[in-house]
Amino acid sequence: MLRSTQELFHNKGMAVVALVALAALSGPAHAESYPARPVRLVVPYAAGGAVDVIARVLGASMGTLLGQTVVVEDKPGGSANIGAEYVAKAPADGYTLLLGSVGLTTNGALFSNLGYDTLRDFAPVERVGYAPLVFVVDAASPAKSLKDLIAMARAKPGALTYGSSGNGSSAHLAGELLKSMAGIDLVHVPYKGGAPAMTDLLGGRLSFMANNPIEVIPHIRSGKLRALAVGGRERLPLLPDVPTVAEQGLPGYEATVWWGVLAPAHTPPAIVKTLSDDAAKALNDPDVRKKLADAGAVISPEGPDAFGTFLRGEIAKWTRVIQSSGIRPE
Repeated sequence: MLRSTQELFHNKGMAVVALVALAALSGPAHAESYPARPVRLVVPYAAGGAVDVIARVLGASMGTLLGQTVVVEDKPGGSANIGAEYVAKAPADGYTLLLGSVGLTTNGALFSNLGYDTLRDFAPVERVGYAPLVFVVDAASPAKSLKDLIAMARAKPGALTYGSSGNGSSAHLAGELLKSMAGIDLVHVPYKGGAPAMTDLLGGRLSFMANNPIEVIPHIRSGKLRALAVGGRERLPLLPDVPTVAEQGLPGYEATVWWGVLAPAHTPPAIVKTLSDDAAKALNDPDVRKKLADAGAVISPEGPDAFGTFLRGEIAKWTRVIQSSGIRPE
């Protein structure tokens, strides 16, 4: 009887050891199977805007490399905070990602009750690139240059309006910087994304807008919008005849947008590396580069470490600008 009992415990012990060993072996195997289902790439802005366009071009290529569909999901609102918080609180398993933009480095200074912290709650995956903002008016506007626009603003203080994808967005900051440097009075009109703001500009309900090339170049080419100035340090190759803001009397002016892929914090490093590697490969694909370059984007891939350093620098810079300008969310 004793022997039978000992054998029973021995056999159970061996079974436990076997189960532990099996679990240890299955862990790496499970991790190596990533991704085993579709990956969601959340855009915190309205469909049809620049971030949405970048996400769809990049997502399609990454999906091919990952061997799974990358589903782009638009979650606009709250100055991009709704989508960002959604991803920050998602499981850190690599299946919910964020295509972030300027709001990630400005909203911390704008909102006192954010449901996330950019540096604490996200794992940088890959920086995609950037683009200089372009100042545009509708084709019926009397402004033929940025100097004309500034003169109009000085003649009628508070009469000119400009749109943006939300308070603290790149377009808003670009407008506030113009307002400050030119010494003019402008009225900011925030929207839930660049696309609805562009609709109102095309409809003549806004005086002007500083927007990224992806959203404005098609309308410039069609003759519906007129480009007045480029917000970068140099002229944009796609708009070689459009001078920079600095060339038109405001030296030192610079306003650009950027995009990057992020995952929830604590996502396994192996998964972050897989995503970063495939995003970099996608951004080096000639077809992807051409699509984004034709839209005015400058592709500049950076891995997790470099992207993280970039985010910290941008947060420090824009926090100073926002605090000195007194910008507040509505």
